Order: sequence, then C-alpha cells, then structure tokens
Amino acid sequence: MGVQGLTGFVEESGAFFTELRVRDTKLVIDGSSLYHCLCFASSADLRGGGDYDAFSSAVRRFFGALRACGVAAFVVLDGGRGAADRKLPALRGRAAEQLRAAQALGQGHGARLAPLLARDAFVQALRRLAVPFVLSFAEADRDIAALANSWGCPVLSLDSDFCVFDLAGGYCPLSHFQWQSVSAAGGPQGCFVPARCFSLDAFCGHFGRLRRGLLPLFAVMNGNDYVELAALDGFFSKLQPPRRCGAGRHRRMRALLHWLAQFEQPNQALDSVLEHLKKHQREEVRELLCTSMEDYAPSDVRLEDFFQNGRYECEAASRAGVPRWVLDALAQGKLAPLIINVLILRSTFLRVQVENMQRPSAHSAALPLRQVIYGLLLRAQRNTEAAAPSEHTHQLPVVCEFDRCQKTIKKSFVQAASLPTEFCDDRFPLDKLMEVPMSSRQKLLLETLGVKMSFLESIPSHLQLPVAVTCYWVRCSEPKVKLHQLKALLLMIVSGELHRINNDPDPTVLCAEDDSIAYNEFLKWKEKKLQNSDFDLDAAHSFCQWQCCLQMGLYLNQLLCTPLSEPDISRLYTGTLVHRLYQELKSTPSVENLFSLSPKMTQLYLVLLNTVVSTVSPEFFQKTTKTRSDSCKKKKASNKKRTGTRCAVPETQHLCNVNRFASLEVDD
Repeated sequence: MGVQGLTGFVEESGAFFTELRVRDTKLVIDGSSLYHCLCFASSADLRGGGDYDAFSSAVRRFFGALRACGVAAFVVLDGGRGAADRKLPALRGRAAEQLRAAQALGQGHGARLAPLLARDAFVQALRRLAVPFVLSFAEADRDIAALANSWGCPVLSLDSDFCVFDLAGGYCPLSHFQWQSVSAAGGPQGCFVPARCFSLDAFCGHFGRLRRGLLPLFAVMNGNDYVELAALDGFFSKLQPPRRCGAGRHRRMRALLHWLAQFEQPNQALDSVLEHLKKHQREEVRELLCTSMEDYAPSDVRLEDFFQNGRYECEAASRAGVPRWVLDALAQGKLAPLIINVLILRSTFLRVQVENMQRPSAHSAALPLRQVIYGLLLRAQRNTEAAAPSEHTHQLPVVCEFDRCQKTIKKSFVQAASLPTEFCDDRFPLDKLMEVPMSSRQKLLLETLGVKMSFLESIPSHLQLPVAVTCYWVRCSEPKVKLHQLKALLLMIVSGELHRINNDPDPTVLCAEDDSIAYNEFLKWKEKKLQNSDFDLDAAHSFCQWQCCLQMGLYLNQLLCTPLSEPDISRLYTGTLVHRLYQELKSTPSVENLFSLSPKMTQLYLVLLNTVVSTVSPEFFQKTTKTRSDSCKKKKASNKKRTGTRCAVPETQHLCNVNRFASLEVDD
C-alpha cells in the first residue's frame, strides 16, 4: 500500500523520529521494500536487464551486517493480489509508471526499474544465506505489523503505511537504516546499526489530541493504493485549516489531521465527513471507507506459526479454494505470486523491461510457456463452470494478461494450453499434481521447451534448465537471435560457473590452478575500458526475451515440483557483462577464447554452444545476402503459393513455430 505524500511529509518535518541503535533484537523486514532498495543501490546501469551477481552480493552484505550486530532478521514478502483484487487500478497505474521508466532508460535518461528476476534472485539469496523468510498470501503489510507486534520488535520498510499501523516496536524507514555504517563503538554491548525510528506518539502529539485509532481514517481519506475518492473533494473544499497549518504541498494533509483531532472515535469523524457529501453518495462512500480502514486492522494470519512449524493458516486462501500444497509452496517461496494470481483471479501483470518499444513485448516469446502454466492451474475448473452440456465445454480457460503493447499497457485474453491426457483426467487435479509421476512432469516441461533429455545429458544438472530455455529462446524469439547474442549469453553463463568454482568451491573438490588463472585473467579483462559503449536496443530486446523465457521456465519447473534442478540466477545473468560481450564479439571475435586458459571452462562453453546450435537447422545462423534477381524469384514463388492450396501445419510442428498470437484478443 502506501499513503500518498505521507513519507515526504514526515521527512520534511524531521520532528517525528528518534535515534535508534539496532542490535540484539528481532527485526521484521518488508522484503519487497528491501529488495528494491538493494537492487537500485547495487546496479550502476539498469538498462542491461540487471546485474544479479552484484545484487546478490549486496543482499549478502546487508544480512552480514545484521548478524554482526546480533540482529535476528525475519523477511516477509508480498504474495498475490488478493481475491478481491481491490488494488487493480493502482497496479495498472504502477505498470504505466514502470513503462515510462523503461522508455527513459532505453533513451539513456535516468530512471529506476527493478530487473525482471529481482524478486526471484532475492528469494534464492535468502535461502542460500539461511535467512528466515515467508511469502504472505496477499499483500504483506498487515501480516508484517501483526508479526512485529507479537514479538514487540521494529519493522524495517519504506512503506508509509507503517506510519499508520500501531507498532509496539516502532517503524524504521530503510532510508534511515545505515547498515553500511555499522558502528563498533557500542562499548561492551557490541556493534549496532545506526537508525531512526518513527515515533507515533510524537506524530499524534504534534496535532493536539489526535488519537491513534483515527489514523486509518486519515490514511484512506488522504488516498492510498486502495482508495482515491473524487467524492471527498466536496468535503475538502469546505475544510477550513487552522492558520498554523501554513502553506505548501502538505497543507491539506495537515488540515485533515488537525480536523480529525477533535474526534474521540473514527465513527464520529466518518459521520461528520458524510454530512458534507450528497445523499446518494453517502452509503457507498461509507462502505468503501470502512472496508479500506480494515486494511490497518490486526491480521488474523499468524506468521510466527510459519517460522516455528513451516506453515500458516489463512482463511482467505481457504475461501478461495487454494490447495494446501500450493499455499505452503507459496509461503516457502517455491511458487511465484503469478501462480496465485492466475489461480484465483485468472489475471496477471507482465513486468515491462528496457525493450525496443516498436516491437511486440518481450514477453511474447514466452507465451506458449505461460499457456502451459495456465493449463495446469485452471484445467480442473473446466468441468465445474456452469454451462449447458452442449455449450462451450470444449473451450479452454482464458487468462487476462496486462502487458506492454507499443507504448501503453493493455490487457490481452490468452487461452490456456490443452495438456496431455494424464494431466487432464480426474486422477490428478491441481491438489494432486505432485502425485503425477516425476517422469511425466519432466516430459511435459521438456516438450514445452522443445528439447529432449538426451540433448541435456552432457550438461551439468544445475544448468540443464537454463540451457533448455536457451534452446527454446533461439527458436521462438522474434526477431531472430543473432549468433553473437547467443555466444555472449553462453560466455556469460560460463563466467558465472568460473566465479562459482573460485568463490563458492565444493569442499570435496580442489579448485584447479588453471581455473584460478583463467578467473584472474577474466577479472583483468572486465576492468579494461570498453571501446564501444553504445547501447544496442535491439540486442537488449533479445536478452529481455531470454529473461522472459527463463522466468516462465523457472515458474513452470516450480509448478511441476522441480523435475529439473533450479539454477542460481545470480550466476546466470549479468546485464552489463552480456552487453559488453556482445559488443566485443562483433569487433573482436577472439573474445570467444576468453576462458581458453581453463580447459574445463572451454569444454563447458563448447558443450553449451553445440547443444543449443544442434536444436536448429544448420542454416539458422548463416547470413544471407539477397541479390535483386533472388528477391524477384522469391516474390514470384510467393505469389504462386498464394494462388495454390494452403497446407495445414503438421501436428508434430513445435508450438513456437506456429502463429502464437492467434489466441490473443486485445483490449484497451
């Protein structure tokens, strides 16, 4: 959520904070706020799609600083949008903001846009670091407040809603949490993180007799992600602020707080507000304001149960009919929020990236993967929907996708894929998906990606999924992937392996000397200044498509209960590196020998390259030069084909080779 303008207001005053030394305490962390902060702090150039290695390193340093101060961190992340989907208008607005940020970055201007896989990389980093974390069923704010109050500890976030919650341990804004300046001058008590804590007492005291219980009404009247009522304009036009409110951009907010201070209870203030509205508006506005104030009421979800027993009860999930294993997997970060949104809302937002806005969305390349995910999630509902026996029983479920279309966010209706018989019969509905034999789940995953397991047998197990995704990307991307782009991507993956061997070695295997030498030479190469630093938007678009395919490959693999090992995202993609490799390969082909000092890494690169190239025709990457006579011949042949009989698409043809936009209906 977030109260419009409240962060700026409390920061401007500065009188509502107390100094705090954070040490030897539990700390409940708003994971969504944290990963965005660390993401923007760790990446110098966001155009390339994210440097997940630098981001994961920042996550490691952050939690290392907390542990040094004896702070026991518990991270809570947002889940889905909730069954009521009340935040939909705000999310559409946020998607439009992200699109503008992507456009600005693509044009070389400053803007902030979290990389596509930032949340997934963050969850993986937490798991590696053994930091306790949980995903809420819907938005996490109320669950975070309830957990922190049950433990009496502070909340760390950047969400202004935590200025409204009545928190026993207080709210520490991330902007005042100096984790990079851990002080060792704490005397015998040890080091601490210098921080500032928002004081609800000081805030309420500043406005006379303002009671804490009135703050939820203040939040919803002022406007948050759930409420923005034009009907209240009449009330605000008649609100006469005291002279001490002064002028400036926060004048209305100050006036509202002073006005609320005269009331004992929220209901009294609400009745007074409604008196200023037209009679036909009053009940509707009352209901909306009362419903919205409940967003600040104590949560009935006990996340402390999860941190003790590995699961929590959620009435909202039960009402929505979410299978127990799906809720547990979501809570543990083993399923993405997209899964819950599709399951209960049949709707999802596809995050925009720094793409070529003249081309179709980069997510188009991964459409067949999403359709299989939708088929798995919604197949059980096909037979339960109300319809006459002869009506529409053959139709597959449809999902609403919000995605970029040129330079606007539009919604498209996508049909779920038809699945193999064993995934459609009554034996294995969604709540029993884990009972489908592992061999069948792996087969569905690989057939969706268009590869055979025999192709992947020479690939290390932790790289099999990204290599299968890369094979899919090469065949399905539009425009066609260039050979230099493929080589840059594979060299980047090899560099991640080399980094892993040298920095996170297997204790049972000694790191070979030539691997260490090759790694040091690679680091020297990275330090050299790139001669051509131009940003290639078409190459960026292609790499965006790869990330989209990887994201949906990860989510499909998770939904099928990981028939292939989950790869480490921080070792798979570094945007600045892949763009540099691509630029240098075009001018200096010898860069392909970057890891020649390590026979193991050279062999790995060749295996990866040969595996991917073997899945397409020998002519796929060959450049062709058309002469005028060749073009004329092709045009004549094309005209003859148009007058002839149209051939049907063979049944064996892979899904990505047919028109994958045929199932789309686009609406504004």
